[in-house]
Amino acid sequence: MKIYNRVIPSALIAALAVTTLTGCKPTAPVPAAAAAATPALDLMNLDISALQQRMSSGSLSSRQLTQAYLDRIAQLDDAGPHLNAVLTLNPDALTIAEAMDVERKAGTLRGPLHGIPVLLKDNIDTGDSQDTTAGSLALAGHPASQDAPIVARLRAAGAVILGKTNLSEWANFRSTRSSSGWSGAGGQTHNPHVLDRSPCGSSSGSGAAVAIGFAAVAVGTETDGSIVCPASVNGIVGFKPTVGLVSRTGIVPISHSQDTAGPMARSVRDATLLLDALAGSDAKDVATIAADSNRTGFADALQSASLKGQRIGIVRSIGGADNRGQAILNAAIATLRAQGAVVIDPVTLPPDSAYGKDELTVLTWEFKRDLNAYLQARQHPQLPSLAALIDWNQAHAAQELQWFGQEILVSAQAVSDKDRAAYEQARARSKQTAGAQGIDATLRRHQLAVLVSLTQSPAWSIDLVNGDNGSSSFSSSTPAAVAGYPHATVPAGFVQGLPVGVSFFAGAWQDAQVLALAHAFEQAHQVRKAPALQPTLQLQ
Repeated sequence: MKIYNRVIPSALIAALAVTTLTGCKPTAPVPAAAAAATPALDLMNLDISALQQRMSSGSLSSRQLTQAYLDRIAQLDDAGPHLNAVLTLNPDALTIAEAMDVERKAGTLRGPLHGIPVLLKDNIDTGDSQDTTAGSLALAGHPASQDAPIVARLRAAGAVILGKTNLSEWANFRSTRSSSGWSGAGGQTHNPHVLDRSPCGSSSGSGAAVAIGFAAVAVGTETDGSIVCPASVNGIVGFKPTVGLVSRTGIVPISHSQDTAGPMARSVRDATLLLDALAGSDAKDVATIAADSNRTGFADALQSASLKGQRIGIVRSIGGADNRGQAILNAAIATLRAQGAVVIDPVTLPPDSAYGKDELTVLTWEFKRDLNAYLQARQHPQLPSLAALIDWNQAHAAQELQWFGQEILVSAQAVSDKDRAAYEQARARSKQTAGAQGIDATLRRHQLAVLVSLTQSPAWSIDLVNGDNGSSSFSSSTPAAVAGYPHATVPAGFVQGLPVGVSFFAGAWQDAQVLALAHAFEQAHQVRKAPALQPTLQLQ
């Protein structure tokens, strides 16, 4: 069962830690059954518009929809294949849904998300009874005191906060040998297409949950690849916005230079509806000063979306280079051309190696300072700092360090003010190489609207001993991540039943254009399939 209780006793935390590999969770109260029978719903395919139509007609209520998702989570996450995608459930979800139903009956609709259940990655603060753990047992038992601004925006838009999803612990910034989708608090998330395959990370649970129909949409976060990789390998849409379009206040950080929250959905349209609610300026996050002026109505931008006449550059050097991936990319290019796009193939970007070391310097420096600031604001009684976290993990090594270590945390803790000059130089160089000399220069040189590449290699086998073992390195995420630019991934094909996405990315604040072109491609290409829940790949 999922965790419902506000404060988890220390003995229960220990019991949870012992059982997280298999996904067993402590028994807790289950919400009361819905007053009326829940109608049969195709939860893996119904989008937000279809759900809203049913609620408007009276054939479905938000409470019934919320209960249907809770039932499905119980069936497939707690039981069945034990996907381990959802870490906690909100005990107030049904009550919130009922309140949205009352408002609807009274003629009050807050917008497209009114009454729609939404899952949040468990590094996003909620000022309710749910913990925010970043996947770590060290943060359990002391919930945040207030909603992150993006959660407040979701509530104001009428969304039902359904629960929180599992993630790669500390957003995969703990060890070089980590397994994507594993956390001490939640165990190992599984890919719903093939269960022994990685869901990628760090927004692992959000990607798997949306793919299998635990919610129509979920919120993920990304520093470099943590939205677009799990979206690609789970066969859904993911969107990393321009850094600064969405507030980061109240989100467990890695890097203020690269962190952002973003939508994960089964369609670009649903992703834009969620983004419309998330985006906006936040006085506590200086990076968002221009967010309000760049909130152009992302769902509205899809209305006239067309590929006709759009100049699109193909980047073949990232995202996977084997023949199977290139065949998927070639099929995507054929769709782009059939829709009237002018395709320039190939175009080049500076290799990741040109700024990879600088990126790591930036992330390591900013992680220590940003995490310490978050923990001090959170006022967690047993975890005031990164140093305290490292000590806590050592004291609870049997629960937290049984599969891999915390060498990245230790490296970040070792950074001091004497390293500031090197950090500032690395940040300037990496931004310049990825942005002005990379994406911007390529777009300008070829007069392009957007760049397209494979997103990610197919999902690799889960390996808790060796971790991802380099398999996640075949990714297109780094240029846009380091530059802070928008990046969308859309399902494009399959390799032996494993989904592969294609990426659309462009310059700063071109979010609406990236989403519009990704939508036009998605509507023409149409390859997404519901997950098959295969135990493993079948030899042919």
